[in-house]
Amino acid sequence: MFSIQDRPTRLCDGMTRREWLRVGGSSLFGLSLSELLGESRAAGARSDKAKACIVLYLGGGPPQHETWDPKPDAPAEIRGDLKPIASSVPGLFVGELMPRVARLAHKVCVLRAVYTNDHAHSSSLYWTLTGSAHAPTNTELTKPGAPNDMPCLGAVVGHLRGGRGTLPASITLPEHFIGNNLVVPPGQNAGFLGRRADPWLITCDPSAPNFQMSAVDAAADVPALRLDDRRSLLDQVNRHFDAGARGNSPALHDAQTQQAFDLLRSTKARRAFDLSAEPVGVRDRYGRHKFGQSVLLARRLIEAGVAVVQVNWPREKGDMQAGNPLWDTHSKNTERLKTALMPPMDQAYSALLEDLDQRGMLNDTLIVWMGEFGRTPKINGSAGRDHWGGVFSVALAGGGVQGGRVIGASDRIGASPKDGGVEPQHLTATIYHALGLRHDAEVRDTLGRPIPISRGEVIRQVF
Repeated sequence: MFSIQDRPTRLCDGMTRREWLRVGGSSLFGLSLSELLGESRAAGARSDKAKACIVLYLGGGPPQHETWDPKPDAPAEIRGDLKPIASSVPGLFVGELMPRVARLAHKVCVLRAVYTNDHAHSSSLYWTLTGSAHAPTNTELTKPGAPNDMPCLGAVVGHLRGGRGTLPASITLPEHFIGNNLVVPPGQNAGFLGRRADPWLITCDPSAPNFQMSAVDAAADVPALRLDDRRSLLDQVNRHFDAGARGNSPALHDAQTQQAFDLLRSTKARRAFDLSAEPVGVRDRYGRHKFGQSVLLARRLIEAGVAVVQVNWPREKGDMQAGNPLWDTHSKNTERLKTALMPPMDQAYSALLEDLDQRGMLNDTLIVWMGEFGRTPKINGSAGRDHWGGVFSVALAGGGVQGGRVIGASDRIGASPKDGGVEPQHLTATIYHALGLRHDAEVRDTLGRPIPISRGEVIRQVF
């Protein structure tokens, strides 16, 4: 996975000397930019495509009952203590902690009957991001590698379409989804497409004071001579790479290193990461928190030509001690939704919808709101909801999607699909279709065998 990280504090305000020494090597620039910065491929492409996609991935599992699928007539232990509110779509009610999103529901298409029947974070995440079920399902603490090495959405789009400029085709921020065992589950990289097709990982905090991407911004204040010195240092380091580390194509390796330095010199790249260029009111509208500013940064990146930006919900300090990190609300579900989760989500998501619409970009940009699964219908003894892949909601907007629609329905208590059930492979097929790719397009695995990018069917009602 191509990554730019900062100092050990994990804020994007600089690169360590170790990271710079790794520039051009197998773990940083050397194996990641070729596909991401390559020319767009004609294979698998349609002409009526959306230009970009922003995936808002609410890792941990957002509850369907308190978001898109409230059950006000269910027993108290099912419906919870939060009320539904009316939206801008007649008959569509959402959770009371989504007031801003409710006013924009006419721009959103809700899939209320997505399911995996997989109740494990790692394996269900793999399925939702690749469209391929993990083998076996219901497995935590999974690690990347065969047979679970299908490429993620961003990798496939980057591989088939390429970028639209100097920046990579696919970027993930502000961090990976990381399991409680601190292992990155599969489904977040390019899998069998190879490391060169990995999305570019940017580990950062765009809400930090004086945020800047020094790795990209360096060219603004580092003289050309110093950059040349860095290239000279790279040449020295690269001479010590053995053939295995550099692969069988030194020329390709050197070309990727050149692309890395071109990126550092790119004015367009520096501008894309410069959140200080945004009006104060816009930054405030997205929210001065890590998620909100990451979503704003995603908007700037697609404006600059990035095809897919995935914004993962970030971990917070101390949330592990609370026993409910991210959206994994095993305890005090209502309290955590009220204080830590729903307000920043409602603020940033609604801001993105409004901002893209006002800029005339919404029709060209697909927005996907999702997590790896939902939460149990019944509230547990700790006032929380547990893992539930039986049924959950996904929301789509922009990119040719017809807003104001609800597709599918869950049963009376939100436990399983009642009608219109959708497995993740159909969701990924629909996303590829919106982005102008044939959902049955094929890529080659490491043995040269043709593999379809999705084994699902497009959900035509979405469009």
